[in-house]
Amino acid sequence: MFIRRTRITTAVVAGASATALVLSGCSDNNSMPGMDHGTSSSTTSAPAARSDFNDADVSFLQMMYPHHAQAVDMAKLVPSHSQNQQLRTLAADVEQAQAPEMQQITTLLQSFGKPAPAASGHDGHAMPGMMSADQMTALQAASGPDFDRQWLTMMIEHHTGAVAMAETELADGTNAESKALARTIIDSQRAEIDTMRGMLGQS
Repeated sequence: MFIRRTRITTAVVAGASATALVLSGCSDNNSMPGMDHGTSSSTTSAPAARSDFNDADVSFLQMMYPHHAQAVDMAKLVPSHSQNQQLRTLAADVEQAQAPEMQQITTLLQSFGKPAPAASGHDGHAMPGMMSADQMTALQAASGPDFDRQWLTMMIEHHTGAVAMAETELADGTNAESKALARTIIDSQRAEIDTMRGMLGQS
């Protein structure tokens, strides 16, 4: 009789424990870590859109991106088309300066909620200093001193256009980062224009 009563008691206790577990599982999920199934408000809301820019800033960045892309393309031609060491060094400097600026432009445009334009497919006459497709084809077909002269002449024009675009940004833009980039472009490319004019006089 004692053994049977013990078994009954054990069964009652086990049943009570199971009931407690079931009730516990039906409790409010918010009290259990990691059990939020989206019933509460999200804490990963998108950052507020920036408002510290105007249309001039966006236009400057969207035009400067393909402008830089063409300069980088021109710079990449130099090692296989020229034996002029001074020109090779200058071309490497152009690529090393403008490729990171393209990434900076992309980041800025994204922060404005604007996509970066494609580097290819640009209209050669849409921006100051841009080379046409025919000019780029002629440059690719040249080599030696003829290539050097074409490259220097084109890049002077290209840089002059970039400086003009940057000056417009300083006059009309409002975004501090875009204007800082414009100042960098003006300072660096004016210096390179002076260097290239000197090299063109020697070639």
